[in-house]
Amino acid sequence: MSIKYNINAPVSVDQFIALLDRSALAERRPVEDRACLEGMLNNSNLMISAWNGEELIGISRCMTDFHYACYLSDLAVDKAYQNRGIGKTLQAKTQEQLGPRCKLILISAPAANTYYEAVGYTNNPRCWVIERDHLINS
Repeated sequence: MSIKYNINAPVSVDQFIALLDRSALAERRPVEDRACLEGMLNNSNLMISAWNGEELIGISRCMTDFHYACYLSDLAVDKAYQNRGIGKTLQAKTQEQLGPRCKLILISAPAANTYYEAVGYTNNPRCWVIERDHLINS
C-alpha cells in the first residue's frame, strides 16, 4: 500500500462524504447538507489529504492564519486504514505548513480524547461554543 499525501488538493463533496461515512465523523457532521459540506471544503485554507490511488482515505481540514493558530476542524481517517499512522502523518504534514509559533487547536470527540493526549495535545477546558440559532444578547 502506497499512501500519497497532498497539500490543498481538490476534494469533491462526494469524496468528502464517503470519507466521513467511512470514518467516525459522519455522526457529527452535516453529511445530509451538501451545500454546507461544499462550503466547508471551499473555505478551508489548509487541507492535507491522504490517498490510496484515487480513493480519499484521510483528511486534515483546517482554518489558519499560519502564524499563531490553526483550527483543525476535521481529522478523519477511513476505519479500514486506521492504526497505521495516517492520522499522525496528516497532523505532522499540517504542522509542516505552519509557522514556528503556530499551534494546532481542535475540538475532540470524547472517544478520541485518549488519542490526542497520546500524540501530545494538552487539554484546554476554556473552549466555548454558541449554536447558530442562539442570538447573542447585545
